[in-house]
Amino acid sequence: MESSKTVLITGASRGIGLLTAKELIDRGHTVFAGMRDLDTRNRAAAEALAAHAASRPGTVLPVELDVTDDASVLGAVARIEAQRPIDVLVNNAGVMPVGLTEGFTLEQARDLFDVNVYGIMRMNRAVLPAMRQRKTGLVISLSSAAGRFGMPYFGLYCSSKWAMEAYCEALHYELEPFGIESVLVEPSGHGTELVATAPAPADAETVGQYGDLSRGRDRLLGMFQGMFEQGEKLTDANNVAVAVASLVEMAAPRPIRTQVGHDMGVSAVNEAVAPIQAQLMTMLKPVYTGAAT
Repeated sequence: MESSKTVLITGASRGIGLLTAKELIDRGHTVFAGMRDLDTRNRAAAEALAAHAASRPGTVLPVELDVTDDASVLGAVARIEAQRPIDVLVNNAGVMPVGLTEGFTLEQARDLFDVNVYGIMRMNRAVLPAMRQRKTGLVISLSSAAGRFGMPYFGLYCSSKWAMEAYCEALHYELEPFGIESVLVEPSGHGTELVATAPAPADAETVGQYGDLSRGRDRLLGMFQGMFEQGEKLTDANNVAVAVASLVEMAAPRPIRTQVGHDMGVSAVNEAVAPIQAQLMTMLKPVYTGAAT
């Protein structure tokens, strides 16, 4: 590791966000652990992180942060930057609705995108101005294998991840002149609370019209939960935390996409698309940079 980094993580109260915070603390980094309701329902999580850091080389500072709230995001980032520059942003906060796609209401879709897509946009817009001024920085966004495929009963989730993949990849090219990298981590299924807390479709009438297919959600969630309970190494969520920490400590240039866990064909898709994307960038880069004039 070349030096200790200051890392801001969203959704650090549980799951991959919490594991990533611990992994970075263990490696000697300074972690600002973003979470909602810091003084109430997530107080225990913040205290547990502080206790973990007490015997580790790194430091943790829990910070009140709601990625769906403009004022919360801007206030948190301003308070952190007043203490020390943010070297790395880890966009981890996310929601995974599961169920018949038609059964999800527009309100549910808006709520999902407010976290999985607009939340990332809010965070990036808050941290990037200072990073651009310093001409250095790293943004790691947690996508999914669902960001490369469309899957039944995961229609909304896949849609949000596809959107964030496109957004984060566009930033990857636009931020290059500033010495900033925007990269993606694409985990497959891992044992976290996402399965247990997966929102269901709210339109029960529509779901009921699908007959036995309406039970597909429970069957899929049961399949994943059963897989996680087997304790297979590839589904250990700490693998994702290690992958994120490795990207933090890696020298530039970093890979734009990092797949973690069961491959599910994601690497093949990434490898197939990479030369096509490179060819496109060869054509476009001279135009948008002005080098072609």
